Amino acid sequence: MGQTIAEKILSLHSSKQVYANELTVARVDLFMGQDGTSPLAIQAFQEMSGKKVFNPAKVHLIIDHSAPSPIEGVSALHKLMRDFSRETGIHLHDIGEGVCHQLIPESGQIGPGSLVIGADSHTCTYGALNAFSTGVGSTDLAAGLISGQMWLKIPETIKFTCHGQLPKGVYAKDLILKLIGEVTADGATYMACEYTGETIAALSMEARFTMANMAVEMGAKAGLMEADEKTYRWLSQFTGQKFTPVKADPDAVYAKELTYDTAHLVPQVAKPHRVDNVCPVDEAAGTPVNQAVLGTCTNGRLEDLRIAAQILRHRKVHRDVRFIVAPASRRIFLAAMQEGVIQALVESGAAVVTPGCGPCVGTHNGIPADGENVISTANRNFKGRMGNSKAFIYLASPATVVASALTGEITDPRAYI
Repeated sequence: MGQTIAEKILSLHSSKQVYANELTVARVDLFMGQDGTSPLAIQAFQEMSGKKVFNPAKVHLIIDHSAPSPIEGVSALHKLMRDFSRETGIHLHDIGEGVCHQLIPESGQIGPGSLVIGADSHTCTYGALNAFSTGVGSTDLAAGLISGQMWLKIPETIKFTCHGQLPKGVYAKDLILKLIGEVTADGATYMACEYTGETIAALSMEARFTMANMAVEMGAKAGLMEADEKTYRWLSQFTGQKFTPVKADPDAVYAKELTYDTAHLVPQVAKPHRVDNVCPVDEAAGTPVNQAVLGTCTNGRLEDLRIAAQILRHRKVHRDVRFIVAPASRRIFLAAMQEGVIQALVESGAAVVTPGCGPCVGTHNGIPADGENVISTANRNFKGRMGNSKAFIYLASPATVVASALTGEITDPRAYI
């Protein structure tokens, strides 16, 4: 019987061939934790009487959610992570380096065929590299640090085939929001999503990361794509390591196969307070905007910042809008500075913050006031997500977010492209 991408990768990391709904204990290529989850993992590691990390070279801890620290208690947790990394010899990425889901791909340690476990739900981002990557809890991470392995139930797979060329002014973020709106927030629970078709093949790697990142917003364990020349060209910036690409077999068995024509897709917006509360931009147009956010692990890459700069150049952000920009990594921040992108954004009225999770997670860097509307390139708009349960968060592409920052209300970006 043929296998899906998920089944093949998990078979390669197990002692047997595995198929959907079976259980396995798999060898893991890389573990990751961030500052919201790592302190609990360190505590669990100690409670399990962990003496050493199985392989320090395969573990990364990243301080990105509250970076720099906004309060005394968080500073203590950051110190715990720094001390633990020194004691064990594992990698620590400190404040200013960027978001975990940008730094792990940039590490050059993962690629096609890899198995990655992270104590963060958006670890599924790395599926854009043809890796099986998924999020776990802090206790599971602790057990993995000791053993180098992880137990997993093999997920069933939904195959998304996307045909057609995305129209001008429509981006990967619009496509993934459309898919989430149709499948719903729990329509792919504990499944893997395979994205394929000429629409996906035409996407840049930055755009593919956006697609993979939001698989979890359908409830999925992973969002996967095949590797191609774009994948290897992107990886060559960071590593010379050879990886083994994985393709689904022609006779692979899927839980569902869904097909979409993207040629007539329009910009999409997810309205409060659910990611699957999705509508075409014209249905939300005119909604007043108090704050606009460009960044996060979904859309803080150089391509996203370039789109914003192209729209904003020689224009000013609306006087009633706070426009916050958070590059996904230090590397991206520097590249955007060298290209003049950051200058264009700042001249337009943007406030650029430290590379990291910043306003998305709601600990600092732009917590909205009661009753305010925020339009963001983030991946979640749950009540209280940005630190205030009485605010309203709308999700959209970088182009829609920037166009809305210009006008002071949710706006179709196509007039500005």
